[in-house]
Amino acid sequence: MLNQQTIEKLHVMRMRGMADALTRQQEDPQTTQLSFEERFALLVDRQWDWRQNRALERRLRDARLQGPACMEDIDFRATRGLDKQVIRSLIQDSDWVRRHQHIFLVGPTGIGKTFLARAFGQKACRDGFTAYFSSAAQLFRELELARADGSYAKRLRALGQVDVLMVDDWAMAPLTDTERRAFLEICDERYMTRSTLLASQLPVAKWHAQIGDPTVADSILDRLVHAAHRIELQGESMRKKKDGRGGKDAE
Repeated sequence: MLNQQTIEKLHVMRMRGMADALTRQQEDPQTTQLSFEERFALLVDRQWDWRQNRALERRLRDARLQGPACMEDIDFRATRGLDKQVIRSLIQDSDWVRRHQHIFLVGPTGIGKTFLARAFGQKACRDGFTAYFSSAAQLFRELELARADGSYAKRLRALGQVDVLMVDDWAMAPLTDTERRAFLEICDERYMTRSTLLASQLPVAKWHAQIGDPTVADSILDRLVHAAHRIELQGESMRKKKDGRGGKDAE
């Protein structure tokens, strides 16, 4: 009865990991051979793991990665100019995020840019960072809606605070004046304090023209280019090579 009351109190205090561990200890006769300190350490470890897992689940949910992707599933055998050593150096504790650096993923459609972007984001979440994934079109739609309902400033702050902002299909079409000025505001919010990943079919040299206004384009690119790692992909579409591996690295 006493242990049951204790377990109920742990649940009320939102210490579910410790409650589950205590229940398991009750069911395992071998735990009686452990000292109080050892048993208590096991309870604390279980609670710690539970909290860490919950936090990771929340970061992944908020990142809206829109599909399964992880670094372990990247196909380095495909001939597309993907350097394993470069990728490993970037994802080691998500070093590029810690240094507030950026990544440009450039290549033709179907080469795997979206998968790689999501994988970078998923790894950042696993390393304790927050992330947000969106296509450029979706991002600008969200900002337009935020302007309409009066939440633009709040949305801008949220985008400025996320550790990794991933924008897919960047510069696919010329930006409108509203879009380029909104993206400049985002860059200003994040300058030298956060990391941005841009995935695009167009080479970086053409981004300036797609942004449009030369002054705004200079301002945006100046805040990104100098601290960016460029990953330029080439070759045959990965979708054509997809062989039923559950969608691994084929987006």
